[in-house]
Amino acid sequence: MLRDAVPVRQRVAVCIWRLATGEPLRLVSRRFGLGISTCHKLVLEVCSAIKTVLMPKYLQWPDDESIRTIKNEFSSMSGIPNVVGSMYTTHIPIIAPKISVAAYFNKRHTERNQKTSYSITVQGVVDPRGIFTDVCIGWPGSMPDDQVLEKSALHQRANGGLLKDVWIVGSCGYPLMDWVLVPYTQPHLTWTQHAFNEKIGEIQRVAKDAFGRLKGRWSCLQKRTEVKLQDLPVVLGACCVLHNICEMRNEEVDPELMLELHDDEMVPEIGLRSSIAMKARDSIAHNLLHHNHAGTSFLS
Repeated sequence: MLRDAVPVRQRVAVCIWRLATGEPLRLVSRRFGLGISTCHKLVLEVCSAIKTVLMPKYLQWPDDESIRTIKNEFSSMSGIPNVVGSMYTTHIPIIAPKISVAAYFNKRHTERNQKTSYSITVQGVVDPRGIFTDVCIGWPGSMPDDQVLEKSALHQRANGGLLKDVWIVGSCGYPLMDWVLVPYTQPHLTWTQHAFNEKIGEIQRVAKDAFGRLKGRWSCLQKRTEVKLQDLPVVLGACCVLHNICEMRNEEVDPELMLELHDDEMVPEIGLRSSIAMKARDSIAHNLLHHNHAGTSFLS
């Protein structure tokens, strides 16, 4: 009844090992000489502590000075001004839940992999270094990217004026809005539109690559997990915080661990939601070409 408490270093080791390897709990239990239920409890406790204590420090929206730096870095990368983040939504596989099973059914993954797939979503915004500045975790896998965005706290903050006169860059899975800048999706693009899509693609790639490193480092995110649905946001949030700590300390990811992500994007039913943003995008595309930021002249 009065066994010694598991030392803190061992608790953290159990959690990090489990997240990094995705090893089943029975093997983690054998490796660390602890009971299966103890290991499970430790993982959740440490993840909860990471989310509570470290998330406010390591995963937060940038302050004004950082915003200026981020804008400059994205601008020098692409020629597109006033970009404060690159956004991507990925899917995390789960075991079929007991409730609302249809909501978590991932139709596109199922069709591609030829086996039934269930998932939850993680939407993330990153800075030019691939550090998360905002995450939205846990909406069901059947939900398209634009609906996940609408339900996120980021969307609420944008409506409250947080993202006035700046852009977050997304893929064609998101709608064009006053603060979300996306590629042109209509057929038969003009040379200007095509050149714009190439440059915005460089910013999009930053978020997609960051998620590739996140899933590469924490391979528990690559396979269906034993963690209950209600506990998953805490575990996923902890992985995002740990990813940021690694990125801030310039930890390299082993190239063999890097993942090429396949999250099928569906173009939203209403893709253009702001006439002001349409004019702004056309103006940016024109300026890119006008100032030789696009196409071959930019590379020469």
